[in-house]
Amino acid sequence: MKTPKAIGLVMVLLAATLTPAAAVSQKKGAAPAVTDAARKAGMAEAPAVITAASVPCQLSDARKIGEDKKTKTNYYEVACAPGAMGYVLQAPAEGAPTIYSCIEANTPPAPGQPPSAPCLLPGNSDPKAALATMVKTAGFECLPEQARGIGQTKSNTYVEVACQGGTGYIVVASVPFDAAKPAQVQSCLMYDEAETNIKCAFGDKAARIAVVDKYAAQANNGCTVKDKRFVGVSKDNSTFFEASCQDGKGYIYKVASTGALTETYECAKATAILGGCTLTDARQAQSDQAALYTRLAANAGGKCDVEKYALFPTRNPREEVVEMVCKGGPGAIGIFPAGAKGQVVDCGRAPVAGYKCSLGTDNTGYGSLTADLKKFNYNSCEVSNSRVVGKTEKGTTYVEVACADKLKGYMIEYQSTPTVSAVQAVGCAFAGNCKLPGNT
Repeated sequence: MKTPKAIGLVMVLLAATLTPAAAVSQKKGAAPAVTDAARKAGMAEAPAVITAASVPCQLSDARKIGEDKKTKTNYYEVACAPGAMGYVLQAPAEGAPTIYSCIEANTPPAPGQPPSAPCLLPGNSDPKAALATMVKTAGFECLPEQARGIGQTKSNTYVEVACQGGTGYIVVASVPFDAAKPAQVQSCLMYDEAETNIKCAFGDKAARIAVVDKYAAQANNGCTVKDKRFVGVSKDNSTFFEASCQDGKGYIYKVASTGALTETYECAKATAILGGCTLTDARQAQSDQAALYTRLAANAGGKCDVEKYALFPTRNPREEVVEMVCKGGPGAIGIFPAGAKGQVVDCGRAPVAGYKCSLGTDNTGYGSLTADLKKFNYNSCEVSNSRVVGKTEKGTTYVEVACADKLKGYMIEYQSTPTVSAVQAVGCAFAGNCKLPGNT
């Protein structure tokens, strides 16, 4: 990986061999001036280098930094269209040019040292501004406050950006750096935990993870934070944090890419979220939650000694829907509205309610569909397959079933409110629209 130190080494060697026309003042504490001669030479020579290197630059200004006569290499700074990234170009007499964004060029080769070849043109006064659009396009909100170049590989440019509010990211961009091309944007929190030679230098891990205290306060769930950790990032760029509390409870907080808290999960209900909680006794919390679902199922008229469970995504904030695996028995879906009795739907009828079992060893629920046929005196069919056909105008749902004896199956009509139950069944020979093998 090429790093700012590599630029520094090149420029140290260059300093001894600057051509007189491009020599600049190096007074300590003063920014070198851009001479008319340097600008004239840059505007005349840099366009050919831009073309040769396929630099994404609509040239607006340029200066020739200097020439290393020993290696026959010329150096230029170019400014591009307003708001676009500027560059330092390293152009050997033979071979491909090497391109550094102004963010990389402005990065010191080592802490406490000045940049070796900073961008000086007025159009390049704030190169980090180009990062705001890149980060936003990637799905994050960021008002850049600081930026530094980390290095380059053959295909990627690595840049760190620190944003207003304390967030920070590693931006993995193209080579040459092109703000118009898609970039990977990864939270500094990921690099805090990862075993990698890339780390965020702006701020520190403790300051970044301290944001959990803010989310715990916003959640207003009585959690006095004892410990905290970064959990991970989902495909929609939501970030997840875990907090363990002084009272022994724990939570996972889901935060949108805008930085807003969007959802809070008790650790007992967070097993499917990026590995679940690790800072609290999640096993005890899950055991307590399983016992709660056992009681809720009994209150709803079902019988399920819950051994394992998983929550479905929330459709109604006042209703909890959970898949339950019962000890020594089949699975079921529990639909538990706040302050109401709720219902328990077996896996066979669950698709009528819009859910599907997936946790148990037998998720088909064919036995309950067979029992529904028998209610209508269709006693010879042991259901071996099923599919949801669709809803009717009156709100009922048709489910097609096939039989183990390979004879034609049936259409069962279900109502879903107030509870899921069969209202009639018709043979496929009369119903039409049957498509399962053996029913056509």
